[in-house]
Amino acid sequence: MSLADSLTAARTRLGDARLEFRCCDTDFVVRTTGYHANAAAERARDTALSLEAELNAFDPESAVAHLNRTGRVENEHVARLVRRGLEYGERTDGVFDIRQGAVEHDLKAYLRGDRESISPAFETGSVRIDGDRVVTETELDLNGLAKGYIVDRATAAAAGPGRRGFVSGGGDMSPPTGPIAVESPYGDSRPLKILDTDWNVATSGDYRRERDGVDHVYDPTTERLGARHESVTVVANRDCMEADALATTLAALPLSAALERAVAWPDLEAFVVHGGVFRMTEGFDEHIA
Repeated sequence: MSLADSLTAARTRLGDARLEFRCCDTDFVVRTTGYHANAAAERARDTALSLEAELNAFDPESAVAHLNRTGRVENEHVARLVRRGLEYGERTDGVFDIRQGAVEHDLKAYLRGDRESISPAFETGSVRIDGDRVVTETELDLNGLAKGYIVDRATAAAAGPGRRGFVSGGGDMSPPTGPIAVESPYGDSRPLKILDTDWNVATSGDYRRERDGVDHVYDPTTERLGARHESVTVVANRDCMEADALATTLAALPLSAALERAVAWPDLEAFVVHGGVFRMTEGFDEHIA
């Protein structure tokens, strides 16, 4: 083998790959470094897109759409999301409630401009899980979990010996391999904070998708629409799905309640931008570069 061929083979085995693609209506980035980095990044991308096809409630062919249409589905990924969603419903006293699929659809239709007004009906109904089978009496909203779950699964697909990297999806990120910026909700190019953490990261708030004061966040316990803060960034040790769910939960709560819940939640820290003022839990400082 010539020297040139040897170098090409080495680059194939040991490399630095970066893939960008659209998934979950946002920009995803996969970054891998090390052994077979390109193949690993492609596995992560393929995993993310495959899961999106199963979990996109607005795709009539998806497993979630089938569940909401028929009231039942057998799917391991949907079952995992529902099981975790029911856990968070209990732990947040109903602020995080996956049983609001009809509200989610009404909100998205309004935000897209498909309807001129919105008056969603908050509902409750039983949800049962038996292995991978889910049975529900009401439409489910799994959006507060799905993107974090997809990031987790894509990260796992890219993992392997002699390799490191991360997956980022529109503010949700597996543990980054270097410093990352917390984006300003005011459109500034200067980041609010620079994080250096080995925990999972998620950001929610009222600045990403908004129309006339209404955004994608809601609180079923008060039937209030809209995030209460400009931005909420959460770092969570458990996984990105937990960071995703808690960022959404805290965004729906009044400031004092949001900070109290973040402080009480194990292995979680939060940074809240409210009325132009920065508030954070005591341990968040440890995740700032």
